[in-house]
Amino acid sequence: MAISKSLIDEATVWRRALHAAPELGYEELQTSNKVASLLKDFGIEVHRGLGGTGVVGTLRNGRGPTIGIRADMDALPIQELGHACHKSARPGCMHACGHDGHTAILLATARHLADTRRFSGTVHFVFQPAEEGLAGAKRMIDDGLFDLFPMEAIYGLHNWPGLAAGRVAINPGPMMASMDTFEIHLIGKGCHAAMPEKGNDPVVAGAELVLALQTIVARRLSPLDSAVISVTQFNAGEAINVIPERAILKGTVRCLQSGVRDKVEAFIREFVEQLPVVFGVRGEMTYHVGYPVTENNPDAAAVVRKAAIAVVGEQQVIWGGKPSMASEDFSYLLKACPGAYIWLGVDGEKPSAALHNPYYDFNDQVIEPGVAIWTSLVEQSLPVTC
Repeated sequence: MAISKSLIDEATVWRRALHAAPELGYEELQTSNKVASLLKDFGIEVHRGLGGTGVVGTLRNGRGPTIGIRADMDALPIQELGHACHKSARPGCMHACGHDGHTAILLATARHLADTRRFSGTVHFVFQPAEEGLAGAKRMIDDGLFDLFPMEAIYGLHNWPGLAAGRVAINPGPMMASMDTFEIHLIGKGCHAAMPEKGNDPVVAGAELVLALQTIVARRLSPLDSAVISVTQFNAGEAINVIPERAILKGTVRCLQSGVRDKVEAFIREFVEQLPVVFGVRGEMTYHVGYPVTENNPDAAAVVRKAAIAVVGEQQVIWGGKPSMASEDFSYLLKACPGAYIWLGVDGEKPSAALHNPYYDFNDQVIEPGVAIWTSLVEQSLPVTC
């Protein structure tokens, strides 16, 4: 599929400018201004304000179906350690997840489609804020995204280190896990560390609880169920010679099926309420339900698979591979509207740094296949009618 070199060169400039000026979730003012300005220059209708800093561009070309394509715009609170000439100019903030690349790809797609118009129908280009843990997709939905912009399907992509540049992965089901968090308070009785028998030690209870939670998978759940329970924080005490009264544990739960997700929460509550009692300690838990499972609609997944094959070839498209236990708030969009989410490989001769790594930088070589895949999707989903 012919995408002009001048457009890809221009998109590369946009991408690097976005990388140099990253903005955190719901603070994407400069980014959204840039996106809106470019869309207007392309002759595309622009709507602003959904999700605070969200932007929706609408391109109509005759009668036909309507689809949406989404890109996320926010950066991460990470200090960039790489040495690219377009390195972040904002201390403590960088595009460590490639959202600058996603935005540039969708902008270039909008420009290309506005120029060529080899489709019949409507495309909504959804530029979303606050994907990184702040549920910007849900806020856009709550603000009326699908009421104001009805669509038959919505699609999104994420760059994927570990996958060769230009390769595509897509599943007809779960792509990424749900993401919940928990906070456990263990309340015991403090005492001098030299006389532990005079207290009830929440640290020992917490240590046993951390280990016990790891038995949920494969002992309370089938080994065939996909779940990850990770305690990531354990805070207790101040003085080295005092057993504290309280310990606080925090962590995250990832699952690939909603039923498994519900079971895991129930099992954790059971452990928290019952295990610490053996040590004379009381357990309390607050459980925060977060991002749902990112689960593709099988029909929509088949559509974008066909579009990707037309661009990169069948051998370069992975169908039905292993999902990731990471999470993504595109999941909210997929719960509200049929659609699909794909991974686009970014590893060149030198493998890409991992996502959320201070040395990460988006591989500009995949802008062109990204634009070509979205163009193929639009032209196949919205065929020109005579």
